[in-house]
Amino acid sequence: MRRDARPDPAAFIRANLRVASPRALPEIRLYLAHSGSRLSRLAGADPDEPPYWAYCWAGGAVLARHLLDHPETVARQRILDLGAGCGVVAIATAKAGASEVVAMDIDPNAVAAVALNAALNDVAVAAHACDPLDGPPPDADMILVGDLFYEPALAARATAFLGRCVEAGKTALIGDPGRAHLPRARLVPLSRYPAPDVGDAPGEAKAGAVYRFR
Repeated sequence: MRRDARPDPAAFIRANLRVASPRALPEIRLYLAHSGSRLSRLAGADPDEPPYWAYCWAGGAVLARHLLDHPETVARQRILDLGAGCGVVAIATAKAGASEVVAMDIDPNAVAAVALNAALNDVAVAAHACDPLDGPPPDADMILVGDLFYEPALAARATAFLGRCVEAGKTALIGDPGRAHLPRARLVPLSRYPAPDVGDAPGEAKAGAVYRFR
């Protein structure tokens, strides 16, 4: 083996991340990063791109909590989890009774994490490494977005994509702790939850909200 060879993503995640339940989601178990994970060793890791998939972000946590509290929202629906990260929203959706759950993320390491996390929770989630934002509405009844409005160009593309989805008769829900580029004028608030964000001090929690995109 070459000295600079990097490990397989799934093997690395199992060996170096810890299984834990996010504070607001005792029903769900995830492989989550900790101070000793050394994620830069992972195959394909980009030192300039934070490993969003290794953490449970506030927007995803509040959207997952909302779906578990209101399973009728997604029951028997075909769901797309957009920008899935660790897969917490997709997993909550499957637990809530969706008929089909697809998770999409641009990072292949996220796809490996989603697959492992879905197996941990004994749910079926189809995970794909792709970026659908410039394409047509997907073959799904509902699009779920947890915490995707942190950067202006990405937020603009996501807003345009969700607009096309809603015009095509699909439902779109967003979970977000109030990021700067959230399209507030197009949102209808549904619920609010306290949720710790990545980088918050221990015990700290900010209010996150769940919205319907209109």
